[in-house]
Amino acid sequence: MSEVNHQRIKTNGIWMHVAEQGTGPLVLLLHGFPEIWYSWRHQIKYLADHGYHAVAPDLRGYGDSDSPLNPSSYTFFHLVGDIIGLLDHFGEQQVFVVGIDWGAMVGWHLSLCRPDRVKGFVAISVPYFPRSPTIKLVESITRTLGEGGHVFQFQEPGRAERAFARYDCLTVMKKWLLITMTNNLVAPPGMEVIDYMPTPSLLPPWITEEELMVYADKFQESGFTGPFNYYRALDLNWELTAPWQGAKITVPTKFIIGDKDVGFETGGTKDYVQGDVFKNLVPNLEIVILDGHHFIQQEKPQEVSEEILTFIHKFSVK
Repeated sequence: MSEVNHQRIKTNGIWMHVAEQGTGPLVLLLHGFPEIWYSWRHQIKYLADHGYHAVAPDLRGYGDSDSPLNPSSYTFFHLVGDIIGLLDHFGEQQVFVVGIDWGAMVGWHLSLCRPDRVKGFVAISVPYFPRSPTIKLVESITRTLGEGGHVFQFQEPGRAERAFARYDCLTVMKKWLLITMTNNLVAPPGMEVIDYMPTPSLLPPWITEEELMVYADKFQESGFTGPFNYYRALDLNWELTAPWQGAKITVPTKFIIGDKDVGFETGGTKDYVQGDVFKNLVPNLEIVILDGHHFIQQEKPQEVSEEILTFIHKFSVK
C-alpha cells in the first residue's frame, strides 16, 4: 500500500484523515462500523489502476479523524457536511460515491440532500429505508429486534464501551468483521451483543491476522465511542430528517448485498430489497446480490470492485 497517500483535511470544523491513490475522476469510498479507510484497500488500488482518483476517509469518530465527544455531533447533516467539505477541498463539483454499512447511510443521505454533488452512488449492505412519520428509529428497531439488538445496546453512553473493553481490539475485530451469522444479530436476554458474537477460531482466506491488526491497532488508539455515537444520534436524525419525509432518491444507484448478510434472508431485507417500496423510493436503481456476508467489499474484493467499475463506466466520459 506504499502508493497510497495520506493527509488530514479541515472540513466542517473537524480534521479528517483521508487515504488516496490514483488520478482521474474522483471516487469517494465511505466505510462502515467498525471499519476505517483500510477496509477499501482492495478497491483503492483497483480504481487507481483503472484511471480513477480513489479517496477513502476515516469518517468522523474513526481512525485518524477527529472524534467529537457529543453524540449530537454525529447527525447525517454533520456527516454529509464533512463529505461536502472534502469535495470542495478536492475542487470536485460531482463525484461517484461508494458506501458500505454506515458509509452507505451517509451516501444515501448525501444523495438525498445534495444530489447535485453525486454522479452515481453504489450502496453496499444497507438499503435506504423509508422514514416512519410516527415512530422514532430506535424504538422502531427495538420493536423488531428487542433489547438484545446492538442498536438498542449502543444507546446508553458507556454501556457498549464497557462491554467491548472486556476484549482486546483484535478479538473485537474478529467478532465483528468476520461475522457469518445469517439471522438477525440479537443477543439473548441479559447478554451483551459483543459477548454473544462468536470469535472465529480460524480466519477466512480473504483476510490475514496482519490485516486485522491494522484495525485493532487503530481502534486501540481511537476507542469506540465515536462509532457508537452514530447510533446514539439515530433518534435525533429521525427528528431532523422530517422535511424529507417521503422524498425519493433520484441519483443513479447500484445496490450490492451479500446473500448471507446478517438478516438478509430471515430479517426481511431480501423481501424489502426485491419489493416495490425500495424501488419506488430509489427509482433509478440496479440491484446486485452476491455470494457473501456483510463486509463483502473485503470478502469478495474482485467482484465488488468490478461491480463498482461497470457502474461508473456507464456515466464516465473517458
